[in-house]
Amino acid sequence: MIVKNPKFEVSAVSSKQYPTNHLPEVVLVGKSNVGKSSFVNTMINRKSLARTSSEPGKTRQLNFYNIDDLFYFVDLPGYGYSKMSKKEQLKVGEFIEDYLSKREEIRLIIFLVDIRHDPTSNDFLMYDYIIRSGLPFIILANKADKIAKTKVLDYVKNIQKQLNPMGDIVSIPFSSERKVYSDDVWNIIEEYIK
Repeated sequence: MIVKNPKFEVSAVSSKQYPTNHLPEVVLVGKSNVGKSSFVNTMINRKSLARTSSEPGKTRQLNFYNIDDLFYFVDLPGYGYSKMSKKEQLKVGEFIEDYLSKREEIRLIIFLVDIRHDPTSNDFLMYDYIIRSGLPFIILANKADKIAKTKVLDYVKNIQKQLNPMGDIVSIPFSSERKVYSDDVWNIIEEYIK
């Protein structure tokens, strides 16, 4: 897909603030600093539409990116960031859960994990939550540029074996640096937003 006119539309913390045009939504979930904002920028071929930061926990709202009036990328706050107060974590957790359980426009969840590390306890919790939600999703093993090309598929298999031993969920590598995997992801997204 060639994206011509992506735009940041709104940051929301409640359903009153969500877009009302009923476009399909592709939701990005993952722990803090796993590269959700970089993923958005890579997919739309822009350097900084989605604000990235080396400091985890920057995203505190749901950020809606309108992709050519075809669909939204919805970037959720990352989980597992310890510097956020317990009260803040609770509040963020509540509006994420509210969004994921009630939003009818969700077509696909892209669950980002760091390819270099075994899934964390928070990753397992999120995986279980998504499974229970019944929403379609894929597992994206991000930061594939940080390991040797020859080892990428082995690392993806390792993550799949831990998170999804049945192997019934698509698990693919991704890298914001090497854009070689973007087409695979676009093919999947296009299937779900038709």
